Amino acid sequence: VQLVESGGGLVQPGGSLRLSCTISGSIFSIDAMGWYRRAPGKERELVAAISITDITYYADSFSGRFTISRDNAKNTLYLQMNSLKPEDTAMYYCAARRGATMKYEFWGQGTQVTVSS
Repeated sequence: VQLVESGGGLVQPGGSLRLSCTISGSIFSIDAMGWYRRAPGKERELVAAISITDITYYADSFSGRFTISRDNAKNTLYLQMNSLKPEDTAMYYCAARRGATMKYEFWGQGTQVTVSS
């Protein structure tokens, strides 16, 4: 399974970005996908996840501002981020969970999001 993120960049506070993650390979083994982030000096944290049945999960800090979705026809996962704050500055990673282990075993290379005026 290969994951490739895109869509990061520099945005002003209050702005929006949409991250994309294209998945390829043995995707039949995947039962959920998620977005994680790692801010400078902090631990990696789960932002949001979506199952193959479209059940979504959001960490409390992001509910209402971020929206996770997927386009099965394009094998692409999205993260719409609105009302961005400087503290959202981080490297954002796409991850895929293997159904057999229930673990996020596959990771993209990350895309940098910087929120600054």
